[in-house]
Amino acid sequence: MNFRILMMSVAMAATAGVVWAKLPPAPPADPAKAAEAKKVADDAAKKDADLLGKAQDRAVANYRKNKGIRAPASMAGKK
Repeated sequence: MNFRILMMSVAMAATAGVVWAKLPPAPPADPAKAAEAKKVADDAAKKDADLLGKAQDRAVANYRKNKGIRAPASMAGKK
């Protein structure tokens, strides 16, 4: 009985190693297409970051307006 448990444990450990192994990423089929896809993704990330910054600025302005908090002197000229 103990031998069966030992053998099953060894078999499961060996199987788990194979199952969790990662395969390397596939190489891009066309370097030009890969570069174009990267450029598009970078442009989208830049646009998203810009929109996030604008939304955060609006949220801060709204919070300050509703709480009656004045902007510090260093921020007085900025909008």
